[in-house]
Amino acid sequence: MTGEITFDPLLPWTVLAVLGAVVLIAAGLALWRGLAGWALRLLAGAVIVAALAGPSLRQEDRDALSDIVLLLEDKSASQKLSDRAAQSAEAADLLEARLTARPNTEVRRVEVGDGPDNAGTMLLGALNEALAQEPRGRIAGIVAISDGRVHDLDRVPDLPAPMHLLLSGRPDDWDRRLVVDTAPAFAILGEPVTLKFRIEDTGNAPPGLFEVPLEIALDGQEPSRVMVPLGASFELPITLPHGGRNVIQFSTPEMDGELTGRNNSALVQINGVRDRLRVLLVSGEPHPGGRTWRNLLKSDSSVDLVHFTILRPPEKQDGVPVAELSLIAFPTRELFLEKIDDFDLIIFDRYQRRGILPSLYLENVARYVRDGGAVLIAAGPDFASAASLFRSPLSAIVPASPTARVIEQGYRPEVTDLGDRHPVTAGLRGEWDGDWGRWMRQIEVDPQDGNVVMTGAEDAPLLILNRVGDGRIALLASDQAWLWARGFEGGGPQLELLRRLAHWMMKEPELEEEVLTASAVGQDMRILRRTLEDVAGPVEVTSPSGETVTFEMQKVAPGQFEAQYQGAEIGLYRLQQGEVEAVIGLGPAAPREFEATIATGEVLAPVIDPLRGGVLRLSDGVPRIRDVRMGRPASGRGWIGITPREAAETRSVTRIPLLPPWLVLILTLGLILAAWLREGRR
Repeated sequence: MTGEITFDPLLPWTVLAVLGAVVLIAAGLALWRGLAGWALRLLAGAVIVAALAGPSLRQEDRDALSDIVLLLEDKSASQKLSDRAAQSAEAADLLEARLTARPNTEVRRVEVGDGPDNAGTMLLGALNEALAQEPRGRIAGIVAISDGRVHDLDRVPDLPAPMHLLLSGRPDDWDRRLVVDTAPAFAILGEPVTLKFRIEDTGNAPPGLFEVPLEIALDGQEPSRVMVPLGASFELPITLPHGGRNVIQFSTPEMDGELTGRNNSALVQINGVRDRLRVLLVSGEPHPGGRTWRNLLKSDSSVDLVHFTILRPPEKQDGVPVAELSLIAFPTRELFLEKIDDFDLIIFDRYQRRGILPSLYLENVARYVRDGGAVLIAAGPDFASAASLFRSPLSAIVPASPTARVIEQGYRPEVTDLGDRHPVTAGLRGEWDGDWGRWMRQIEVDPQDGNVVMTGAEDAPLLILNRVGDGRIALLASDQAWLWARGFEGGGPQLELLRRLAHWMMKEPELEEEVLTASAVGQDMRILRRTLEDVAGPVEVTSPSGETVTFEMQKVAPGQFEAQYQGAEIGLYRLQQGEVEAVIGLGPAAPREFEATIATGEVLAPVIDPLRGGVLRLSDGVPRIRDVRMGRPASGRGWIGITPREAAETRSVTRIPLLPPWLVLILTLGLILAAWLREGRR
């Protein structure tokens, strides 16, 4: 039970002050006039003013409330290193028991895990939530058991009591980590890209080491090893071997005694892109389709186009001097012998043998394809003639032979069942609203190899794609694609078809017909299998730890199969389905929890110091607990302090007026009567 005097004035305090002043002035006048009852008059006025102030005795019936101590237990990934988990759990249990055994004390135990999306240890965020759930007037102390590596210092709360940090780990802990300073997301194929790294030791590392081995593995292949300096940044030039995603894993072997090997490796994923696509377009004669090819290739700013058109056949004799037959001399030897490997694609547009390109040059073109080049033949009536390119050394790589028949009739190109699965023509129907316009001419060919992805008149093969050695060749058995570009009978997806065709021949990764790819968002993996087959077998996923999971893929479109997978580990995953395979990295290149692993109190020092909390090591033992007053040092050698709050809950409140009306009336009348009697006797 507690009591205090409170006031509930009937008039504003300003008015009461004026009344008080009037009473004093009246008493002063009575004294000045020599009235003997001036003191009694003063007391009567004071009683009236006091009564108007409404004094009362306020009595509260209170129950004492217990003090609350918040115990934060860090269970993030870095706390699982070495014996930290067991050390922290044992200390938390012992502290909870000691605090619970104290009189009038409760413990709120809060577990802190890893934050989402590689956010790290969100200890202060958890502390904010715990403080929001408890009355601040009851918080007597905050104890955090952690390695001190927290990652949310932007959420520092206003602490109502001292905070203490009990550090896990050992004083002799040390760790080695590999740090990627710079790594580009894109790089140009064929040109070296420089990555900047450093390997550093932290903590109580063993002395005497100046160089350490670094292993480099591309797309999960056998790694190569180089020696690099320890503790200093170094640059490593790398040339990407292929377009699309290149997954490069860098690692240094784990040493005996270091805390973890999780930060000894890093995954870098770089997309390889071509700087410029070099295309050689040779038109056998002027025709409406020639400008279509030129406009298509020139519309792409990344294409370097070399275009030659034979304006006049050699057999035509009109007396024009040879020096005036062309704007520049046709550099056949330079293009088809010396510089041919500099081109990514060669297009023969209605070209026929006229003695301009000797057989030696065409043999070199066939060699160029086998070594990885690409040739596209856009055939016109020339392909069915005796001067056809098929009747040259190119016949060894051309996927179909002409029958010498030229079909002169209208027809609508159609995508075959195989074409619905091939990336060049898959979904092509959806690229154009309405029916496709007709073409008016087609060269009849007899397929000998490759994939027929489009047919034309009389269901004859129209577009045939094939791989030869390391290269690719395509045969378009018509010179009428330009009709779509002109909008004849509504036109068609000419631009998209020719764009896909050209980029497939130049080996763009997204247009590969037999490929296994994966994309990742966080730890979720989307696996896509593209194939020309009707079915796709199960895919096998191997995690960084070597665990293998096999599951079926679901068909989502012709030739496309998909699966979803959630990886529990961070690192390099290997995917395999039949003869195709892929690699992908899940999670961040360097998990935040393992960027720094040595326990320290420096990170939380700005939070702990203002209320004079302490940082102690658990390796020195679990500290004792003392009571301290707010503002006094709250920690010392082997002990931490909590501040008892003496909080209480009010159960009932009683108000007793000190000057009830009847008492005021009696006192006032009595004092006035006494003053009158005293003054009347004189």
